[in-house]
Amino acid sequence: MEKANLDWKNLSFGYITTDKRYVANFKDGKWGEGSLTDDPNITLNECAGILQYCQEVFEGLKAYEQEDGSIVTFRPDLNASRMMDSAKRMEMPSFPAERFIEAVEEVVRANAKWVPPYGTGATLYLRPYMFATNPVIGVKPATEYQFRLFGTPVGPYFKNGVKPITICVSDFDRAAPRGTGFIKAGLNYAMSLHANVTAHANGYDENMFLDPATRTYVEETGGANFIFITKDGELVTPKSNSILPSVTRRSLLVVAKDYLGMKVTERPVKFSELKDFAECGICGTAAVICPVGKVVSHDETVCFPSGMEKMGPVTQKLYDLLTGIQYGTVDAPEGWIHKIM
Repeated sequence: MEKANLDWKNLSFGYITTDKRYVANFKDGKWGEGSLTDDPNITLNECAGILQYCQEVFEGLKAYEQEDGSIVTFRPDLNASRMMDSAKRMEMPSFPAERFIEAVEEVVRANAKWVPPYGTGATLYLRPYMFATNPVIGVKPATEYQFRLFGTPVGPYFKNGVKPITICVSDFDRAAPRGTGFIKAGLNYAMSLHANVTAHANGYDENMFLDPATRTYVEETGGANFIFITKDGELVTPKSNSILPSVTRRSLLVVAKDYLGMKVTERPVKFSELKDFAECGICGTAAVICPVGKVVSHDETVCFPSGMEKMGPVTQKLYDLLTGIQYGTVDAPEGWIHKIM
């Protein structure tokens, strides 16, 4: 298949309009049929629930061209189930998992020429999302919703690729205790925007958010989970009810344990422990793993022994194995790779 005329190796992580997107509507207590459309625009009533009370949830996953030319997605069942959990917390109807995966398949097939060629380092980023559409003026859940899914080809999330970044401990809280930090809703990301702009203005690449109750435990960044490697080779990842259950992080735990034979621990991680770790990274669908070389707090700077020049050796192995699984050069655990074409 002839690919779109793009400079695939130099794509940014930005939006490019592709040919087709999927749309389905919820009305009268049920989901309609759903179909592909050419139109990337949305028309809404001025009083739509999404505009008044931010009833919205979303997901993010990728389609890859593998070494043999196949086009696949990575563990879309986990994205489907997480979106159902997010919708439940936001008092929205769940979009059925089987229909979620069918929508992914339809959009990828219809936009196959936009799936970046193998070896370019780019992917087709898929964005499923759902929002309230009918007029709502009182504070209550809407009764009508729209599910949409589009794809856009993207390059690396961070401009410097996999070179270690410097992050700061944010003075702001990402989520409230017993709030919505564990779901993928736009309101959580809106909460992080001012903190991100502030961090960038001060010369940092990202934020480290601490727990809002005590501000002593590490949680996540505005859009990625943390992983740490101890000096004796154990993988440690923070555990909290306010952390989004990242598909990438959950997959890395399996890779570390089953492929590398590492000890893997999920537990609360105090900020005061950071100086004892050998490596640090942030992980998510967009970045896969981005190494962290330095964390700056007001009165303390933590420099990880892995340094600022390249990924630490264990983080590099994890990155290579996971991307190898996604691109078909490493055998995948059963059910992880969903072939579309």
